[in-house]
Amino acid sequence: MSTVAEQDGQDAAAVPDELVYEFGVLLGAASALERIAGRELERRCGIRHAVFEVLLRLSGEAADRPRSMGGLAGELILTSGGMTRIVDRMEEAGLVRREPSPGDRRRQLVALTPAGRAKLDEALRVHAETLRAHFAGPLTEDGRRALVDALRTLRASAREELGDLR
Repeated sequence: MSTVAEQDGQDAAAVPDELVYEFGVLLGAASALERIAGRELERRCGIRHAVFEVLLRLSGEAADRPRSMGGLAGELILTSGGMTRIVDRMEEAGLVRREPSPGDRRRQLVALTPAGRAKLDEALRVHAETLRAHFAGPLTEDGRRALVDALRTLRASAREELGDLR
């Protein structure tokens, strides 16, 4: 019986533990797919992947209410400085507006503008096309379902181990 590393054309001695190799395959595939998705968002929509993520979060169930910069930074695992730089660029591009929090004028809230909503709609179309080609395309429907089910199981187990990070 051959190992996954041998089947993949890699030297099994280089990665003696098959689980380490398999986890590397998972991370490598996710990283490559994320790079492809980011490249297409930049090329076709003129926005970076991080901007897309902010637009998505601002369009959620409470899209009619501005969101705090700190809350967005926490969701995206960014520093407050990193979040400020992204929002600065998005505001300059007319995608978001900032306003002081009614209860604490030092706190900044961020909301989508109509141009931001339009950019998100465009980016969602491009992102879906990219995922159809590079995520769904190489897999059979059954293979994709099995992968997603396995990833849900892993995510649930990891969340149980980590607890609530918010």
